Amino acid sequence: MEMVNLKINGMSVSVPKGSTILDAARQTGIEIPTLCYMKKKNEIGACRICIVEANEGRGFRLVTSCVYPVSEGMEVLTNSDKIQKARKTTLELILSTHDKSCLSCVRSTNCELQKLCNEYGVDQTSYEGAKPHYEKDYSTPHLVRDNNKCILCRRCVAACKEQFVSVIGANDRGFDTSIGQAFGLSLADTPCISCGQCTVVCPTGALTERDDTDKVWAALADPTKHVVVQTAPSVRAQIGECFGMPIGTNVEGKMVAGLRRLGFDKVFDTDFGADLTIVEEANELVERIKNGGTLPMITSCSPGWVKFCELYYPDLLAHLSSCKSPQQMTGAVIKTYYAEKMGIDPKDIVSVSIMPCTAKKFEIGREDQSAAGVPDVDVALTTREAARMLQRLGVKFDALPDEEFDSPLADDTGAAVIFGATGGVMEAAVRTANAWLNGATEAIELEAVRGTDSIKEATVNLAGTDLKIAVASGAAAAKEVMDKLAAGNPEGWGFIEIMGCPGGCVNGGGQPIQPQYIRDTVDIKAVRAKALYDQDKEMPLRMSHESPLIKKIYEEWYTDGFGGHKAHHDLHTSYVAREKFKK
Repeated sequence: MEMVNLKINGMSVSVPKGSTILDAARQTGIEIPTLCYMKKKNEIGACRICIVEANEGRGFRLVTSCVYPVSEGMEVLTNSDKIQKARKTTLELILSTHDKSCLSCVRSTNCELQKLCNEYGVDQTSYEGAKPHYEKDYSTPHLVRDNNKCILCRRCVAACKEQFVSVIGANDRGFDTSIGQAFGLSLADTPCISCGQCTVVCPTGALTERDDTDKVWAALADPTKHVVVQTAPSVRAQIGECFGMPIGTNVEGKMVAGLRRLGFDKVFDTDFGADLTIVEEANELVERIKNGGTLPMITSCSPGWVKFCELYYPDLLAHLSSCKSPQQMTGAVIKTYYAEKMGIDPKDIVSVSIMPCTAKKFEIGREDQSAAGVPDVDVALTTREAARMLQRLGVKFDALPDEEFDSPLADDTGAAVIFGATGGVMEAAVRTANAWLNGATEAIELEAVRGTDSIKEATVNLAGTDLKIAVASGAAAAKEVMDKLAAGNPEGWGFIEIMGCPGGCVNGGGQPIQPQYIRDTVDIKAVRAKALYDQDKEMPLRMSHESPLIKKIYEEWYTDGFGGHKAHHDLHTSYVAREKFKK
């Protein structure tokens, strides 16, 4: 590899040819501030915050470090007085049209613009003049757009493009430029898949999940309501980040303790719903294979992916498993089995979920998600919203004791835990199918579908037949897989897992927001997923069908077995061919 030698702040550095100044600085442990930059996704040099002084033999001059390539013998200064003044001026210009209601902003103390203004001593601007005003877009159930806080960094545009859908972009030009939808449409009138990836990359409060915490506070204060909460498999490995804990710290016990202190009557584990999903999904797969059903079968746990399929590949909906997601299955059991056991009218139960995903807010409002005649889940909160509720309560999270989930929806297996990582659903399903069809007594380790690659493939032998499987995460990868399926499935896949977000639920649109510098330099998807796989290894039971609760609920409630009439009524759903947006 050809190397380039240069000096950064007087320090000799050798970096690969083709590196930018920003790359070189990061390799030496120097963090140059950025606002618009996203590694390999949004390298546009637009915000001008990353400027440095570079000398290539003609004297020092200001350049944008995120796009400027290094050269042999170059000298770079990253924090001179001239640079600091230029960055401060840029920040003042940004603030001149920015809604500075920081005290009530949901991103306060976790805002990249706010952090830079604090570091550079910018609390007001000397640039006064016209200030545009935008109406907030509340049109969708999953997010809110407030362009009064937008700094035109275009990171959301890049994230939406990475997700293939590209429903947002820059409108108009110059001072009138704004980020939004084409033709002035509301977000609800576009083929947005509700993934929320735009919210996790936004550096300010311009894009946030729709806050539904007031609904939960009201329910908790209502003595006539029985309020229960369930938490998704991935949340235990992420919510600690909201309280300053290292990325990927598994805080399951403290999470349960914190939610219990909020006043929930019961704290349940969505892992139960994940195990339930697996036995129903594995049964459905076996039935399709035996009876000539539509293959390949595709998983249906990710509502962002399901919506993507409904919008862009409606002709292929028959490939989707009819199984509800773990969130919805858990909600269905709460309002049927649990309600009857407790003698509570389902209408008096408020079922809350804590999810890694903004698309879950969309999912709870879908049709055919009401096993008891009322919504399976009433309120879906993101990991971030749950953390804010705990913060408002004044919980000292790291000092909480470890507590266990409430019965009866507390039992889980390692197969359920790994649902939060891309490939986890596939591995969990294959474990059970391998046990049922091959008589295996040990959980298979399906290493080929682990990791954060966008598309992974493997072959498993079930009952003497080789089954080709594929795993995709992120809508762009989903498109690649679905295009091959539409072309006749030349790969010969029999079973496919698709997650709407890159890396799966651990990287969902409702997960804790990390500064872009961290997202650029740490593979947070892999670190978060490791916490789930580590827990799986320590679990006494690692296959969904081994769960005592799963066995009990089929003995007592779904007595006609896996995929039976009652199970199908409660635990399965249907899909809608939406307006076709094939690209």
